[in-house]
Amino acid sequence: MLLPQTHGHSTSPFEPACLTPGPPCARLSAHPASTAHPPPPTDGIFHSRLGGGERPRAKPADGTFHRGGEGGRAARGRRAVGRARPPQRPSPPRGRGFRAPSSNEEQPLSPPSLCVAAMTQSVLVQVGQCGNQVGCRFWDLALREHAAVNKKGIYDEALSSFFRNVDTRSGEDGRDISKGKICSLKARALLIDMEEGVVNEILQGPLRDVFDSRQLITDVSGSGNNWAVGHKLYGCQYQENIVEKLRKTAEHCDCLQCFFIIHSMGGGTGSGLGTFVLNLLEDEFPEVYRFVTSVYPSGEDDVITSPYNSVLAMKELNEHADCVLPIENESLFDIVNKIHQMVNSGKLGSIVKQNSLVTSSAGSTKTVQEKPFDAMNNIIANLLLNLTSSARFEGSLNMDLNEISMNLVPFPRLHYLVSSLTPLYTLTDVNVPSRRLDQMFSDAFSRDHQLIQADPKHSLYLACALLVRGNVQVSDLRRNIERLKPSLHFVSWNQEGWKTGLCSVPPVGHSHSLLALANNTCVKPTFMELKERFMKLYKKKAHLHHYLHIDGMEQSCFSEAISSLSDLIEEYNELDATKGPGTGCPRSCLY
Repeated sequence: MLLPQTHGHSTSPFEPACLTPGPPCARLSAHPASTAHPPPPTDGIFHSRLGGGERPRAKPADGTFHRGGEGGRAARGRRAVGRARPPQRPSPPRGRGFRAPSSNEEQPLSPPSLCVAAMTQSVLVQVGQCGNQVGCRFWDLALREHAAVNKKGIYDEALSSFFRNVDTRSGEDGRDISKGKICSLKARALLIDMEEGVVNEILQGPLRDVFDSRQLITDVSGSGNNWAVGHKLYGCQYQENIVEKLRKTAEHCDCLQCFFIIHSMGGGTGSGLGTFVLNLLEDEFPEVYRFVTSVYPSGEDDVITSPYNSVLAMKELNEHADCVLPIENESLFDIVNKIHQMVNSGKLGSIVKQNSLVTSSAGSTKTVQEKPFDAMNNIIANLLLNLTSSARFEGSLNMDLNEISMNLVPFPRLHYLVSSLTPLYTLTDVNVPSRRLDQMFSDAFSRDHQLIQADPKHSLYLACALLVRGNVQVSDLRRNIERLKPSLHFVSWNQEGWKTGLCSVPPVGHSHSLLALANNTCVKPTFMELKERFMKLYKKKAHLHHYLHIDGMEQSCFSEAISSLSDLIEEYNELDATKGPGTGCPRSCLY
């Protein structure tokens, strides 16, 4: 069984990281009046603030976040399903804050700065069974990482990015302690599920003290694998409660930078209520970035209505998310099976224990039995750990979360980022050999390390980000990017579309790791297969009655959803048409 790697039982509390305080966070409009931006550096690689752009939203002076109102969707503009496709001429349209590299201007490399983003916080919203199980693994592993570098038990900026420090002695509500010794860590999280099983299991497990019992929303009947029940029924029923808890969570943040939604696409609660929460976040917090980690069902999924749920959810993701990280169950199955084969062959060690060490909020460890999906959940959790590492730890080239959207999303609807992770294993008590640094970069672009069924090297890149952890130098990044560039195809107007981040704190048990995020047309087959599975049911009108009897659900919802998906696929087709055989992306094709 695949298990998260740890070395010994960490019984010591947290030790603070050495930080350099930064400037306070300022609140700026999500849509500046001017769309003219200064050209970024030519290389587009080694600058942690490419093009500047908006900063995270700061908490207003009265200490509360107000309803979107005029600053919400009405002013910001709802993203239309029928948004025009990327034009062939002249220059490509920009996504929110996108910065395309300039071929006419070059700036020197910014000096390294050992600091994290100044007092910014993020909130995880875990929706449905999958979302809560993956979220629980994330908090487990995040606590281990912080315990490994913060042994003195000091609440610092690194911890504040995802945890509150609550003095529970001051009453039921407690009060947040901004600095000093750790009292009681509480995750900046909202747990939502329309069944009680998974959430109750979390509250009875070793992480029960990490979650605020008032930041939970559950029901008893579930959504019956029906998007309409989750989105239309439970969404309306729990809207006020969800908004109130989101606002309460936001008010505990000094500078709220990002919301992360974790959900699955195949079930009813994750797909339906998860995308309903996404809509609420756009209404209530229009200036805060929305990152969505979506787990797509496999073709052999046992939920027969999963194609309906996934396509209906896709329409909402197209319109309301800033970045989506699609993950396919089939890819996770393949990765786990390959790792098991390597373990059984002795290539990854000889001893694997069927248990996992879970770190509690007090820093102690408890042994729990490994579950069938824990291996797959560990991979997703490690993806999130690497994605958020620059917000949690110091580094010579830290990358703000908002820079991912600014640099990787040139078209508003094409915000699906293909992720690959290396190393992919996190095993307990296994002698895992260290990967050579250059091999790690090569693995990140190989088909076997992608978290969807795709081969990015044979498709077209719009942009690519490399987030590296551990003792890696800027020169290592430059050398490997130059080595890999000839084998990768980038669009002609963004040939230097690289974004990099360096975090000096490696994952527990590894010397270094790499997360690659690619805005690549290789995601198109995933959407085409989903459309095909949807049409097999929809042509027969099979199971539609289960959806149409829900108030507010009409058959037009299905036609609009499949139209939105078809438009998205066509946008990728038009980009692929600009790719010349063996020449990357000739400028003449686009202009």
